[in-house]
Amino acid sequence: MTPLPIRPRRLRSSASMRRLVAQTSLEPRHLVLPMFVADGRDEPHPIASMPGVVQHSMDSLRAAAAEAVAAGVGGLMLFGVPTPESKDDIGSAADDSEGILNRALRALRADLGEDTVLMADTCLDEFTDHGHCGVLDAGGRVDNDATLARYVSMALAQARAGAHLLGPSGMMDGQVGAIREALDANGYSEVGILAYTAKYASAFYGPFREAVGSTLSGDRRTYQQDPANRDEAMRELAHDLAEGADIVMVKPAMSYLDIVRDVAQVADVPVAAYQISGEYSMITAAADRGWIDRDAAIVESVTAIRRAGASIVLTYWATELADRLL
Repeated sequence: MTPLPIRPRRLRSSASMRRLVAQTSLEPRHLVLPMFVADGRDEPHPIASMPGVVQHSMDSLRAAAAEAVAAGVGGLMLFGVPTPESKDDIGSAADDSEGILNRALRALRADLGEDTVLMADTCLDEFTDHGHCGVLDAGGRVDNDATLARYVSMALAQARAGAHLLGPSGMMDGQVGAIREALDANGYSEVGILAYTAKYASAFYGPFREAVGSTLSGDRRTYQQDPANRDEAMRELAHDLAEGADIVMVKPAMSYLDIVRDVAQVADVPVAAYQISGEYSMITAAADRGWIDRDAAIVESVTAIRRAGASIVLTYWATELADRLL
């Protein structure tokens, strides 16, 4: 046999060897758990298209949050699901101090204090009767600047309620700068912004819309990014960094690992990526049918997001993964 002085397989020869030379680590602190809390629910309500994920009642939210923090999860991202009758054309419940999201933020901040990073979705889509992420003009299009005013009001309400990080996800031009200016002017300079820097108009959001009870008519392609485009993510990144983003995020994660990599190579702040509902549901459905190894697929998929450059991964498996990684 011809001598082979170079044998890469030597570094794959055992589990201990593979662990020794692994380039990418996955730890509970890297994970953020997205959570849905629904107004008027007395018990958790299963989300059919996301088996294992629920719309929480206030009580079940607090219990699940405590469990996640005990497992070492790095943070919690909160989404509010208002009652249908509370929705209107400007999303009034979003900045109502007694709205479901702000009540939940207060409850979790009181329970958990500084033991976790409490994040809030700063967007109107759950709260508007038309389901869009902003205020509509007379022609039915999302009015960017009128929406910024609503985001500012929502951001201040969330800051008052105890959020550590605000997550403006609507992809409005200038959203980070408008929120940063308002926070600083109102004494909330310590509240950070997790910018949804590159959020694409993805087909994989479908299950999420069930999760938040979306009433969307039409689509969001006039404000979310075109999946065909790569370079504009860098333009969005430059704007968000200049406007004061503390963390930047790519959403979705798995179908946009090239964008995660691009952003991570340039950004001088931490990079997050969101393993979204459709990605969760596809793995879950394939595993339920016995087509893939569920546990291995979960670890592989989240590790891939970390390998691409994300220092923070939002995933619905955060608590489960954290327990397995301890």
